[in-house]
Amino acid sequence: MTPKPPPAAPASRRATRPIFLYGLHSVAAAWLNPERECRRLLGTEAGLGALEPILHKARALGLARPAAVPIGRPELDRLLPQGAVHQGVALEVAPLPETELDDLFRLPEEQRPGAVVVLDQVTDPHNVGAILRSAAAFGAGAVIVTERHAPEATGTLAKSASGAVDLIPLIRVTNLARALGDLQKAGYWCVGFDETGRRSLPELDLTGRVAIVLGAEGTGLRRLTQERCDEVARLPTTGALATLNVSNAAAVALYEWVRRRTGG
Repeated sequence: MTPKPPPAAPASRRATRPIFLYGLHSVAAAWLNPERECRRLLGTEAGLGALEPILHKARALGLARPAAVPIGRPELDRLLPQGAVHQGVALEVAPLPETELDDLFRLPEEQRPGAVVVLDQVTDPHNVGAILRSAAAFGAGAVIVTERHAPEATGTLAKSASGAVDLIPLIRVTNLARALGDLQKAGYWCVGFDETGRRSLPELDLTGRVAIVLGAEGTGLRRLTQERCDEVARLPTTGALATLNVSNAAAVALYEWVRRRTGG
């Protein structure tokens, strides 16, 4: 399936610093995304062979892409972060055009996403990547993070997202409380998740537009963030471990949102 790019941004908002994506899923998604500027594709013989169906599909779509450059595995290992699971391929790219929260609000009413995920200073790129992957899998429209105390869209994040960075907009906001207010004005019910929540996830009405708000690893939602949410709820966990990793919590909440909307 051809990735659906995020809303286009003005040229003045485009970043220029290149990054390396690695791993078959991350490279394939970027290679097929018409919004992604691809600069160098490097790969081992086996890696490029595994990627050939994607290369063929891009040619069929008429996407302008550079020729692949064969490279040995030791050279690829040295080029990428230590221990990177690259599966024999790496792609140098420019960052995607930035998407702003207002871009979602400019969409026609019927095209606005039914759910977005809001992250309150989640700093681990593996967690943000996994949340992007869950958002793509369950049909959320965006993942919103803070401008500060949030990871850049590096190869590590992209690998954890398994290609979802080219499917789901990662929106950065300077003021999370203001962003929650803007979402509420646009018709989103902002529900934060914390173990102190009065109601449990199964008790919530998730049939309307929802913003799922999750806090940082360890510290959870900040007080001001909780105050700006329409409701703070808890996940229905039991036993000795009452909390989940933030990426697992996002997947549980998104699954329940989809289940309610589909009647499953």
